[in-house]
Amino acid sequence: MKLLIKNTFTFFVFSILLLSCKNDSKEESSKQKTTNLTSSKIDNNYNISILLDLSDRISPVLNPNKAMEFYQRDLSYINSISNAFTAHIKGKKIMQMNDKIEVYFNPEPQNEEINTISKKLKFEFNKSNASISNIQQVNEAYNVETAKIYQLAIKDNNYIGSDIWRFFANNVNDYSIQKNHRNILIILTDGYMYHENTKMTEGNLTTQLLPGIIKSKGLNTSNWEKIFNDNKLGFIPANEDLSDLEILVLGLNPSSQNPYEGKVIKKYWSNWFTKMKVKRFEIKETGLPSNIDKVINDFITN
Repeated sequence: MKLLIKNTFTFFVFSILLLSCKNDSKEESSKQKTTNLTSSKIDNNYNISILLDLSDRISPVLNPNKAMEFYQRDLSYINSISNAFTAHIKGKKIMQMNDKIEVYFNPEPQNEEINTISKKLKFEFNKSNASISNIQQVNEAYNVETAKIYQLAIKDNNYIGSDIWRFFANNVNDYSIQKNHRNILIILTDGYMYHENTKMTEGNLTTQLLPGIIKSKGLNTSNWEKIFNDNKLGFIPANEDLSDLEILVLGLNPSSQNPYEGKVIKKYWSNWFTKMKVKRFEIKETGLPSNIDKVINDFITN
């Protein structure tokens, strides 16, 4: 009799433990599903920022290119970006809409007309305004209005430079990072870093990068990478934590005088992004739009 009671008690305890394990497993599975759904929803909300470098790199007089002018390449890249953005929106249900795209400059152009035009390039879609006609306006605006910006900048012929370093120091968190979104910043630049108001050095770190600087550091020989690492060269970090930001840099145009210049520029930028804990980044040299279109689409859609 005692043995029967003991066995019954043991069976009872075992059943309770088994049921508890099953419930814990179900709760864990439920939590995992909720986490996956939340993560998927956030990744599906796009916040795309485009930072334009309107320095003299876009001048067809100072920096001509027979194959295709650099400002024309920029416009085609921008067109590809807007197309990828609208394709993403069209693939979503209206109730899921929570996406935005915008263009930025740093510093802001002195031409008020450019600043007025840039306001037409700010689009934000949610379930209340995601109509087909509104979505179509994105591609139209990014095709027409961005061309006006470049035309005005070239016509003014007053290139004040692009302070990309200061954008990362003062603006990127407010402008390019939004909670519960997949934050993508696309920078159109030649890869050189310079602005007359941002000239700083800390040891061998700097806020500037020009062909003359690269040459003076001895980064124009086959052992450039050893020199770079041994001397701890690079950009001064402008931000502490950009772990919620993905960055695509397009348009690098290294000087032909140094066969290693492109790799050097990429090294500066790569180290900089890594130090600032950027979530994901790619850095590409300038190319014909037909080739860069795939790069843009792959980055945005993957």
